[in-house]
Amino acid sequence: MKIVVAPDSFKESMTAAQAAAAMTRGVRAVYPDAECIEVPMADGGEGTVDALVAVLNGSWRTVRTVDALGRPIEAGYGLTDDGLVIIEVAAAVGLGQISPDERDIRQASSLGVADLIIDALDAGATRFIIGLGGSATTDCGAGMLTGLGVKWLAADGRELAPRPAALAELSSADLSGLDPRLAQVQIELACDVSNPLLGNDGAAAVFGPQKGATADDVVFLDGILERVADALVGAGTPDVRDRAGAGAAGGLGAAFLAIGAQRRRGAEVVADAAHLAEAVEGADLVLTGEGGMDFQTLSGKTPAGVADVAARFGVPVIAFGGTLGRGAQDLVGKGFEAIVPIMPGPGSLAEALANGPKNLELAVATAMRLLRLGATNFS
Repeated sequence: MKIVVAPDSFKESMTAAQAAAAMTRGVRAVYPDAECIEVPMADGGEGTVDALVAVLNGSWRTVRTVDALGRPIEAGYGLTDDGLVIIEVAAAVGLGQISPDERDIRQASSLGVADLIIDALDAGATRFIIGLGGSATTDCGAGMLTGLGVKWLAADGRELAPRPAALAELSSADLSGLDPRLAQVQIELACDVSNPLLGNDGAAAVFGPQKGATADDVVFLDGILERVADALVGAGTPDVRDRAGAGAAGGLGAAFLAIGAQRRRGAEVVADAAHLAEAVEGADLVLTGEGGMDFQTLSGKTPAGVADVAARFGVPVIAFGGTLGRGAQDLVGKGFEAIVPIMPGPGSLAEALANGPKNLELAVATAMRLLRLGATNFS
């Protein structure tokens, strides 16, 4: 029996690789000789680097950089032997690194992301997967582009700092210093956000408030995003402000798109990079899951991406959830044969997180016993 185990992380309980290992233990408790192929997964958000480093036998690199407020930090990214680089922008400029009382959206810059990219280029990168999500910034990637060689200029020729507060004077952009190596590499954005850059559905209006933006800040930031977009177009880049994903990560999506990146759903990007289809072909069963499953699962979440791949080969899928929310059982028949909770009974959140790997192992073992019963008695 060939079984592919391809879970996402169970947030705050286990990484995708740890979840895959727990699933394998559950399978082998019932089918000791089963061939279990572990493919840790992610959807472009938190855990993407962990998952791809694990499945591709990559390595972690650590870089000295700065957070969104310019404070020195260390941030990591993943690198494989064939030059694939996996970066989560939140590693450098994540919202979680800044306490609520420190957040200052008009001063927040994406500069730190550039340090990861430059280090990766120096290390021989040929292809990038960029996870967009969780940023503390709304600067249209101006900070990152500064670190990559772009200059932002006022009407009198003064160079401006790449922070929204300073970019209120922005008149033009000088891209002559943009690192030429960027034109030689492929950049793929793992991004489920489809918002444009500007307006009521844009980066400032939709995501600004969760980063500490007031109503006045949102109006100000939307104007800054437009100024940066205009400056980039004036310097010769394509106008990407209305493209899906331009508003992701405070406009970092627009910055990447402007320098030639392509965007796809995160789970698709990770599945392709992890060679999930090759693993699933010829399998008897696929197991997947994540910390929470509900009506949103079909909207680009990892289990749905895994189910889409399995459907190509007619392989059944069972999904396991740390919690099952509204609409979870409605997923049965929509790519999934069953949706299984891993909690064995009532308990505190702390207990659930601490016991996650064991609970997942036991839930998988129970599912395997039911499959064995069906194969034995009801075939």
